[in-house]
Amino acid sequence: MRDNGRMSQAPSTVLVVEDERAIREAVAYALGAEGFAVLEAGTGEDGLRLVREASPDLVILDLMLPGLGGVAVCRALRERSTVPVIMLTARDAELDRIVGLEAGADDYVTKPFSMAELVSRVRALLRRVELDREGLAARRRVAGIEIDLLAHRVTVDGAAVHLTPTEYRLLELLSANVGRVLTRVQVMEHLWESAYVGDERACDVHIAALRRKIEADPASPRRIVTVRGVGYRLAELDEAPG
Repeated sequence: MRDNGRMSQAPSTVLVVEDERAIREAVAYALGAEGFAVLEAGTGEDGLRLVREASPDLVILDLMLPGLGGVAVCRALRERSTVPVIMLTARDAELDRIVGLEAGADDYVTKPFSMAELVSRVRALLRRVELDREGLAARRRVAGIEIDLLAHRVTVDGAAVHLTPTEYRLLELLSANVGRVLTRVQVMEHLWESAYVGDERACDVHIAALRRKIEADPASPRRIVTVRGVGYRLAELDEAPG
């Protein structure tokens, strides 16, 4: 996706998986007007097929799809891909948001939403992924974890671990602040590169997802330590759990 010399950069491709045709076409039109290449799918099955065939840069996924629902689609994606996912939730309820995040979504937008907000979220998430790819050519080692900041690869105790873009960015933040307690607000502001005004519970969901991939026992974490009433810190393995 990078340009070379004076060659123009190809547009990012966004896949919109939404069964309501009016919403799907409106989102596709708004994204197209902003310069994105857009693919459309009306079912979860078609969405998964297009991810395999076209490898989009980002997926906008409706939670309440008929048949194969959004949660199942997101989980299937996470078994094979780290493509960024924005979940569309039909109800302004915390449970819907948390379910989407726990399935592996990187962000959510609640219906009804403004097209300007959705486009802004798409740009922010793509920018985060691009910044991650442009990381320094260095390796970071801490607590049995090795992070290749250039190749965007992570190994834990020598075994490769596949992280979503949000999980990777979260681990990068924690590993750059070993031993330092980070509040939930600090974590979310780093993930979104702006003042975060939203549900701090989303931070806990991302932490839990990351723990499942880097902890030997996520129920008794030794790497990502909870500091009650404050936030989280990444600890060296020879520390006593906090």
